[in-house]
Amino acid sequence: MEILLGALLLAIVAAFVLGPLLRERAVEPADDPRVADLEARKEAKYREIRDAELDHAAGKLSEPDFRRIDAQLRREAIELLHELDKLRPEPPHNDDL
Repeated sequence: MEILLGALLLAIVAAFVLGPLLRERAVEPADDPRVADLEARKEAKYREIRDAELDHAAGKLSEPDFRRIDAQLRREAIELLHELDKLRPEPPHNDDL
């Protein structure tokens, strides 16, 4: 009985956590090549940011160089996010549900 109750509780939590993620993907126009391109560029920019952080932590980048590079990469990532926001449909508001 306790195992069944635990499994039920786990299923409810999983549905609560994964529900919004699955709904967002269903609404997103996956066949829009502009969105796919921006998503790929965004992920590449995130990798560049992580690489710069790792290089700084390993001592390959000085503090001033890291700050300059990090600021530039983050500005570029924000620009990509703004472009993605313009192409994606507005998510429903909680009061619309």
